[in-house]
Amino acid sequence: MASFRGGRKCGSLHTRSRIITVIRTFFEGRGFLHLETPCRIPAPAPELHIDALPSRDWYLQTSPELAMKRLLAAGYDRIFQICRCWRDGERGRLHLPEFTLLEWYRADADYTDLMTDCEELLRAVTVAITGGTLLSFQGMEVELAGPAVRLTVREAFCRYTAMTADEALERDCFDELMAAEIEPNLGIGAPVILHDYPAARGALARRRSDAPELAERFELYLCGVELANAFSELTDPVEQTERFRLEREERSIAGKDPYPIPQPFLDDLAAMPPSAGIALGIDRLIMLVLDIPIIDDVVAFTPEEL
Repeated sequence: MASFRGGRKCGSLHTRSRIITVIRTFFEGRGFLHLETPCRIPAPAPELHIDALPSRDWYLQTSPELAMKRLLAAGYDRIFQICRCWRDGERGRLHLPEFTLLEWYRADADYTDLMTDCEELLRAVTVAITGGTLLSFQGMEVELAGPAVRLTVREAFCRYTAMTADEALERDCFDELMAAEIEPNLGIGAPVILHDYPAARGALARRRSDAPELAERFELYLCGVELANAFSELTDPVEQTERFRLEREERSIAGKDPYPIPQPFLDDLAAMPPSAGIALGIDRLIMLVLDIPIIDDVVAFTPEEL
């Protein structure tokens, strides 16, 4: 029988509170508005590998992104949110079905602006909690005083695997190679920003104007752990509708709920200015800062302890 490990978690829960305070101070000091959006929604973004938990005939949010982008379209130009999210079937050393997510969005910005935000946020949190810029996690060290290493997805496949990113997509092993051969090598010594994903892995990201086969998307890695996912936002409702249609089709083929089309989001999308947005896992950030190897020990309760 699972038991509550309150004593073991005591230190991390105190530090968790401090880290969330540092994050709020960081964004409010840069002119961001903290907003709250509903956790129960009629339709999540249809993505093949992200499954929402039903709540009667609606769903618990997998991310607040659709609502926050509608607020961008309404004129809120710098916004952030720290909130609870749910994803079905996610459980492991780095995963919980209910977790805490930080998302922030900037109007008149692109994914390169978010890269700078990430570097400054990591530095601010680490200095506030440890007193320095060197982070140690499970025998690995990462120095946060300088800029993150920028690495394209194409470069990563050439460096760490035996095939190109295009070949991996064709053979349907892109995600497997990312998880098994690329990610464990990223973010050791310095943070790594893995950027310019193939458009097929672009989700809601804008394509690069000079290379439309690529999406303006990046993921942030520290010590082999994916910490954040970001992109320049796609603001074309026609293209986004088509991407949703294709994702719903793939979900249906895989035997999954295709989800309703989030029509209010699509209706507002044309009014959204050029923007960039990012989601960062708070629980994983706390693990990294405190050198705690399992996500269970940085939250008050896991599902098994309830």
